[in-house]
Amino acid sequence: MKVLVLGSGAREHALVRALALDPEVDAVLAAPGNPGIDLVARCLPEETRITDPAAMADLAERVGADLVVVGPEAPLVAGVADAVRERGIPCFGPSADAARIEGSKAFAKEVMAQAGVPTGLAHVCTTAAEVDEALSATGTPYVVKDDGLAAGKGVVVCDDLERAREHAAHCLDRPDGCVVVEEYLDGPEVSLFCLTDGTTVLPLAPAQDFKRVGDGDTGPNTGGMGAYSPLPWAPPDLTEQVLERIAQPTVDELRRRGTPFTGVLYCGLALTSRGPRVIEFNARFGDPETQSVLARLRTPLGQVLRAAAEGRLDEVPALAWHDDAAVTVVVAAPGYPADPQTGGVVEGLDEAAGVEGVHVLHAGTARDARGRLVAAGGRVLSVVGTGPDLATARQRAYEAVGRIRLPGGHHRSDIALAAAEGAVTVPSPVE
Repeated sequence: MKVLVLGSGAREHALVRALALDPEVDAVLAAPGNPGIDLVARCLPEETRITDPAAMADLAERVGADLVVVGPEAPLVAGVADAVRERGIPCFGPSADAARIEGSKAFAKEVMAQAGVPTGLAHVCTTAAEVDEALSATGTPYVVKDDGLAAGKGVVVCDDLERAREHAAHCLDRPDGCVVVEEYLDGPEVSLFCLTDGTTVLPLAPAQDFKRVGDGDTGPNTGGMGAYSPLPWAPPDLTEQVLERIAQPTVDELRRRGTPFTGVLYCGLALTSRGPRVIEFNARFGDPETQSVLARLRTPLGQVLRAAAEGRLDEVPALAWHDDAAVTVVVAAPGYPADPQTGGVVEGLDEAAGVEGVHVLHAGTARDARGRLVAAGGRVLSVVGTGPDLATARQRAYEAVGRIRLPGGHHRSDIALAAAEGAVTVPSPVE
């Protein structure tokens, strides 16, 4: 099987790495890929038009792909999966219509309401007056979300009314501007990826990510500064709850609407005193949770994704997992997320990879004219540490991070710390 992966980040590097380990996968190609992916797959750096459906369908045909895996959300919302499937090539990724579950938060709320999926109360606003009314109704902390795609940075959670209004105004100040104001959901957050062929739903292992830039969840939201799996503090039946009450009803509702969802439904959850509640849905693997989750997956990935793309997920046996824990720490460029400074030389990767149980995934990297590895994006690397428990996995990850040199680069020092110390609590259920 020849697999074409679209994307260039650490999520795609993790996907490529897992696919390359599948004995049924003969070759992996990545468009455009990155210097790290280039070490384990054939990169097509000239193929940068990954949001162009016709161009990507042509590419899939030209390289003879047996399966196309779409990494980022933008190509999905643009209709790349539709174009690839129209050429008769299996594609793991939802149609443009189904990808609206991520592309429009208002649409996602509508689907959840129809499917009876538990989520926070929400107000869809198109004017400043509606925003003020909604903020007054929900109270603090204020939760204001851009309705459209925002690369993980479209959400503001704060106690400052003026800041909430400013973010809403920024979202509204664009063509067809729309903003969603939601009630705040208490409890720890969980990410659960569910593979689906539009009918059958197969959950992966839960993970938790860290969205804020600074230790102790301080500073602005980012695309994600780290993640870990498993979650020793989570209810033992969490996956079953989410499958039964959230993922399966959502997939069933999308199929009922005539827009079946094929791909991965990312369920972003809050474990509240009233049980799991959906914070958001995404239509693709999340970054950096994917890096931790796939590090633990024992089942060959390519065979599962192809079964989903071909509508045969019911034939796939229960997924097998390594007992090891995995902790991912993101190394970011100076100034990230507000004003990332690129071009800094990245060194020490071989030394980092020499730490037991560690592998390093590239995100925003490139080669300069002298062939040196340099920072080319806000999030530069994902350092993944594995070990028999979270404490060991994070110790290894941070030892490896300490060997990496990037002038002005930064990372959080508390990824998985509370979980490793047994300090994460889930609110007691309300009777």
